[in-house]
Amino acid sequence: MFDNHKIIKFEIVTPERIVLKKNVHKVIVPTKSGEITVLPKHEPLISILVPGVLELLDENDKKEGISLSGGFIEVLRNKVIVLADSAERAEEIDFKRAEEARKKAKEEIKNIRHEDRERFAEISGGIAKELARTKAVKRWKRIYNK
Repeated sequence: MFDNHKIIKFEIVTPERIVLKKNVHKVIVPTKSGEITVLPKHEPLISILVPGVLELLDENDKKEGISLSGGFIEVLRNKVIVLADSAERAEEIDFKRAEEARKKAKEEIKNIRHEDRERFAEISGGIAKELARTKAVKRWKRIYNK
């Protein structure tokens, strides 16, 4: 049995699905202001998330990584809710496809004229998303030596 005073109820959802819902000891998220670590009894806050890797330590001390493309986090006393634009658990990501998509986007951005700011922003966002996906897989493989 776990100690409720050391547990955070964690949930991450996207417009398509509930990605994960479980009890955790710690959550590390990439915010617009920098990376933050949330522990039990954290002060309430709301922050904007940027593309990157969300890391968590579950109630069984198992580490997990989730790729985020952005969104919001709401931290309550012992509850964390992440509303993500998109999110994938590291073990769900096809590393080779993510790496190929990132490389393709980097090549495509070289051919964009600076006047096409909207397309440039779109491709830049795609690069950030694919980079987060590949980082999530690399961390997951390092943790589990896969």
